[in-house]
Amino acid sequence: MTNTREIIMKLKEVRAEKQLSLQDILNLMEQNGDYSSKSTLSRIFADGSEEKHFKYDETIRPIAKVLLDIETIDADDTADEQAVKAILKYKIERIKELESQVRELKDQLAYEKLHYHEKLEKERQKFDSIIDFRSDQIAKKDARIDSLLDMVKKQMERCENCRFHKE
Repeated sequence: MTNTREIIMKLKEVRAEKQLSLQDILNLMEQNGDYSSKSTLSRIFADGSEEKHFKYDETIRPIAKVLLDIETIDADDTADEQAVKAILKYKIERIKELESQVRELKDQLAYEKLHYHEKLEKERQKFDSIIDFRSDQIAKKDARIDSLLDMVKKQMERCENCRFHKE
């Protein structure tokens, strides 16, 4: 992949060759529907800027479009130049499609996660309610067993204290 250092160096060469001011470049960019600031352009064209990091799509590409004419296929371009520009256009469009797909998939994933969490929460509430019901039933049964045991103990005591039991 071509490194941005080489692109910036080429941009500087073309600017010097065409003797364009930063304002000229800004005007050309605006004609293309691209926008930048004068300070960004001055950072790109500053001495040593090729050693710095710039975002390609947001910063370098709009400048390259106007100075290098990389995205316009002209009739006077050689067959090789036309082919390379056509490939570049295809790749730019493909990247846009893939970025759109990524956004759609992220949205779909977020929706699926939300739907899953809602479903999981409903299941959790259902099981909490079942657990609460069963815990209540166990407590009632424990109370009944305790009551029955008390009754059995009382009956046993009555039997032991019964006059017929002693005979």
